[in-house]
This record gives sequence, C-alpha cells and structure tokens, in this order.
Amino acid sequence: MLRQPLCEPAAGIDPGQLARYSRHLTLPGVGEEGQRRIINAKVLIIGAGGLGSPIASYLIAAGVGRIGVLDDDSVELSNLQRQIMHRESDVGRPKVDSVQRLAAEHNSTVVIDPLNQRLSEDNALELFAAYDLVIDGSDNFATRYLASDAAEITGTPLVWGTLFQFSGQVSVFDPRTGPMLRDIFPEIPDADSVPSCAEGGVIGALCGVVGSVMSTEALKLITGIGLTLSGKLWLYDALAASVRSLEFVADPQREQVVQLGQYQPVACAVEEPFASLGVHELAAMQRDNEVLVVDVRESWERDIIAIPHSIHVPLDRLLAGEHAQIPREAGIIVMVCKSGVRSRKAASHMSRQQAGTGKVYSLDGGTVQWFTEIEGQEIAY
Repeated sequence: MLRQPLCEPAAGIDPGQLARYSRHLTLPGVGEEGQRRIINAKVLIIGAGGLGSPIASYLIAAGVGRIGVLDDDSVELSNLQRQIMHRESDVGRPKVDSVQRLAAEHNSTVVIDPLNQRLSEDNALELFAAYDLVIDGSDNFATRYLASDAAEITGTPLVWGTLFQFSGQVSVFDPRTGPMLRDIFPEIPDADSVPSCAEGGVIGALCGVVGSVMSTEALKLITGIGLTLSGKLWLYDALAASVRSLEFVADPQREQVVQLGQYQPVACAVEEPFASLGVHELAAMQRDNEVLVVDVRESWERDIIAIPHSIHVPLDRLLAGEHAQIPREAGIIVMVCKSGVRSRKAASHMSRQQAGTGKVYSLDGGTVQWFTEIEGQEIAY
C-alpha cells in the first residue's frame, strides 16, 4: 500500500550508481523514484552504539544522502561484543568517528554529520528541524522522552527502538499520522527501574535484529511504501523465538506537547532504609573506620577487577538470604557493584536484615568510579 512519501526525490541518480542500487530499483513501489527519495533524505540517528551500528550501516548502504549521528561517548572494549561499527583500533576514540570511516569505506556519496554531543533540551528542537526523520537508538529513558517530545513539537517522524537482554521493541512515533511515546507510556520511569545493558546484559546479535527493523521502517517512511509501525508496538523475544505486535491509539485526554520539559527523574520523597556515599567518602572511611565492603557483582566481573579487601556475595545469593559472610555486628557495610544500580538493591535488602544493628551504604558510581577517581586507573567492561 502506498503512503505519502516523507522526502521529495532527488533530481536524478548518477549513472555510475545505478548498479549499486539495482536491487532497490527493481522493487515494486520503490523503483528509481524511491531511490531518488532515499538519496535526497536527511536522517538523524541518536546513538552510535548497539542499535546505531546496524542502523547506520544499512542507511549508508541504502544511499541516504545525509546522516547525522549524535553520540558523545567514546568506544570501549566492552562495546565490541555488539556495536559492530567499531573496531579494536577505535577503542578510546569518539564513536561518531566510526560512522565517518564506515561511510568512506562503504558508500562515499553519503554525507555524515558527526555530532559528538548529547541530545539535550538546548539542541533537540534545532536538530530535529534540520532532518527529515529521526531514529532513536538511545539507551536511557530521559533521552527517549526528550526525543519523542521534540518530534511532536517539530512534527518530525521518529523511529524508536529499545533492547533488554534477549528482547527488543520497535515503534514509529509519527506526529503526522499517529500516537506518540507518551500515549502508550505517559510518564518517564525511574532511571534505575530497568537495568542498563551494562548491568543487565544484552545478546549482541539482538542489536542487529532490532536495528534492521528500525532501518526498514525508516526506508518505508522515506519512500512512502507499505504500512509503518505507527500506532503499533513490535515486540521480539529471542529466547522464545516469538514476534508479536500490540496496537495503541492516541490518548484523547493527553495534552499535546508544545514545549520541552523536565527529563531527569525527580527524586522520590520516600525515605530509603540505606544511605548512599561517594568513592572519596568510602576512601576516608577505610582510613578511619572498620568498613566491610561487599561486592555484589558476578564472579567474572571480579576477575576483571575488584576493590581491595572487599568480600564477594553475588546479588542473587544475597537476595535469597545467603549472607552468612556478612556479620550482623558489622558496624559499617558498603554495598558495591559496577556502577551503583545493583548495590542499591543490595543495600535496601541488607539494611532490613541488619534491623538497625549497623549502617548500610550503597557506593555511588561503583567499582568503575572507584578505580577511576581513587586508583587513577581507567577500566571498561
């Protein structure tokens, strides 16, 4: 079924490029005119990581004329398991540089805008207005809601996708035709309500599956062919080898977004049964007090690096009640994980077990921040 194309066609195709795009040119509904629309398209990709890698790869291969890539991170060794754009030689370099190299090697006619920055309230509207289509491959709730709101304000179609362990989701939030992110998920969840890929893990090949679906949706929007995922949530479960789609509509009670708002979660007023402390506070405590540091990560993580003199009780064993190694009379207990998400769960559980007999803390920034700021050693996993 033909739909209104997102982009006007370019004036023509270089005769030398006809063979390159021949498999598009023979497709019903695409043809030469559809390929000229692709060549004329301007697409912004948010994130040059697990999703950004296949998305950028396929859009470069398809011949999208201009691609902006927004990411302020540098390549880490742990990225290479799933972020297929990057190479070992890229470790330590800006991720957006990998996109430029990929385009130069694969399709030098594509113009890349490397945007080594983070999407923010200050730049979102200007960026969205400069491109025909935005694809959100970010990995945090704040950016996803900011992107959807910016899309609604500027009228820019947004292709959206998420990953978690063995599952993925894709939708299209197109202000021209259908509902937006806030129509299906009205409020921004707490930042730590779902573990990140760093904490919860993700199977690398899943990025290719979800990113490829997102790329396909983008090309359908550009050329105007087929039905998009506007008003649908596409759900993929790799472990169950299942795919399903849920339909949703615009909430008639929701107020239209007309200006950007607050995207960082507001601190909850509920008092936690534990306290948080920073790495410098822990270092001072270790000098002046008897402190028991409990590492709740997995064994393989401790094999990479661990805070000296810490004991090991994995989080799942701790929550199951296996914490005989932690004496009830311990005065100060500091729970530690990689970055501070799992340690908060551990501290909440342990503070109730201690029942006031000792003070329980969660270390903000975790092992990574400890070695960066206290030991002066950069680690990445």
